[in-house]
Amino acid sequence: MKSKFIFITGGVLSSLGKGIAAASIATLLKSAGLKVSILKADPYINVDPGTMSPLEHGEVFVTADGAETDLDLGHYERFLDENLSQNNNFTTGCVYSTVIQKERQGDYLGKTIQVIPHITNEIIRRIKLAAKANDILIVEIGGTVGDIEGLPFLEAIRMLGGELGKENAMFIHLTLVPFIKVAGELKTKPTQHSVGELRRIGIIPDMLVCRCEQSLNRDLKDKIASSCGVARSCVIESPDLASIYQLPLNFMAQDILEPIAKQLNLGKLNANMQNWDSLVKRVVAPNNAITIAFVGKYTDLKESYKSLTESIIHAGASLDTRVNLKWCDSERIDENNVGEIFKDCSGILVAGGFGGRGVEGMICSAKYAREHKIPYLGICLGMQIALIEFARNVLGLENANSMEFDSACKENVIYLIDNFIDASGTKQIRTHKSPLGGTMRLGSYECELKKGSLLAKIYDNQSKIIERHRHRYEANPKYRQDYEKNGLIISGESKGLIEACELKNHPFFLGVQFHPEFTSRLTKPNPVILGFIKVSCAE
Repeated sequence: MKSKFIFITGGVLSSLGKGIAAASIATLLKSAGLKVSILKADPYINVDPGTMSPLEHGEVFVTADGAETDLDLGHYERFLDENLSQNNNFTTGCVYSTVIQKERQGDYLGKTIQVIPHITNEIIRRIKLAAKANDILIVEIGGTVGDIEGLPFLEAIRMLGGELGKENAMFIHLTLVPFIKVAGELKTKPTQHSVGELRRIGIIPDMLVCRCEQSLNRDLKDKIASSCGVARSCVIESPDLASIYQLPLNFMAQDILEPIAKQLNLGKLNANMQNWDSLVKRVVAPNNAITIAFVGKYTDLKESYKSLTESIIHAGASLDTRVNLKWCDSERIDENNVGEIFKDCSGILVAGGFGGRGVEGMICSAKYAREHKIPYLGICLGMQIALIEFARNVLGLENANSMEFDSACKENVIYLIDNFIDASGTKQIRTHKSPLGGTMRLGSYECELKKGSLLAKIYDNQSKIIERHRHRYEANPKYRQDYEKNGLIISGESKGLIEACELKNHPFFLGVQFHPEFTSRLTKPNPVILGFIKVSCAE
């Protein structure tokens, strides 16, 4: 079947949930037997989110092939249970960089380079590239209608829609129907204005997804359909829900697939969502509950840890347990208050991050978990924290630190990957150079597991696993023997690089250099996260 396209735009304001809506529609189409993929086109000028602050943009999601992408790709992968690639996310920066490079190379034969057709044609090329081998490609356009930076993207999908025809392209517009408390009413005018702006630039929506706090009654739906020129069956509500994973079920209950199938000539579609429904019930109303301390430096903006918090939800659903997160700002943790902070917690998780801010609080947290035998999981920086803490307080290396925090430290138990490559002479380690000059390990890498270790047991005694990375500092193998002599076992490695460590005679004390949250799905929780939550439940 020739690829068909669903374009999703947004209006009125951002953060209405276009990404979740796109992922929900994709999930239903996949469960009906179609091969589906999703693309996110971001109008911002950054080439990718890799150099953007988590406080500015939220989490940077990393694909298996090492692309640093928008956090919506995490939602796409978690809902679809599919690995996406660098072809599934691009920005204005990517588009302009490619066009300018082609112009410098003479590819345009001296023509004047313009937004139309050169920029729009490059956007269309990238969209078509992502559609290959798929029955349906869902394209989410970032931002909102009316944004200056988004105009080339909207023009590109307008052009592509005209080229493809109505049976191969569908436009879905997500907009806000706000509830005005003073008036006690839902108001449709923002939706009407948003659709009017979309139509003004030449895109006529085929379906409206209405974000709302309260359910839309029949009269309101009729009014929206009439004023915006869409069929009554194509006015779909997206209400506030207890969990984002309820949205596909909510859409299915509104027969969203029927008008989609009709327009795109897909025949009768029957989505099988029984397993999903069962898991969602355990997300919304589980029978058990525990509290986990989430120690990080970006706790004021929880979007910075989106994949990790979602992976904890996945593990909780699998265990029929609500995992309540106690957000702990690592800058505010010290030896005097650590006991009070963690007294009601069944486990301690230290998340990843860059820079030295809040590190001493993380070290204090790892020490408390080690000494009080509280389940501990350290991810990326969290593993390095565990190694620094152990070196200082067990090996007696008072000056142990990471080169990231102290470039002149005498006991650099954590150092730049460049130093390892230079020292060993190996060229077998795949790395990426960031625009800021740093060497990064990005994407999927193979990890060999120590037989009989906790980590191996978590992964059903596999000898090798593949997980994703995003870091530039590594554990220094110089200290490996000292660690293991004193009970901190290296249980995972990759071409000589230390990937995981765990403590002997402890219920659960594990640090991993990789990011297990990037491969977690609602239907398939990551083994590391699941193992940590499972042991915490037993404590």
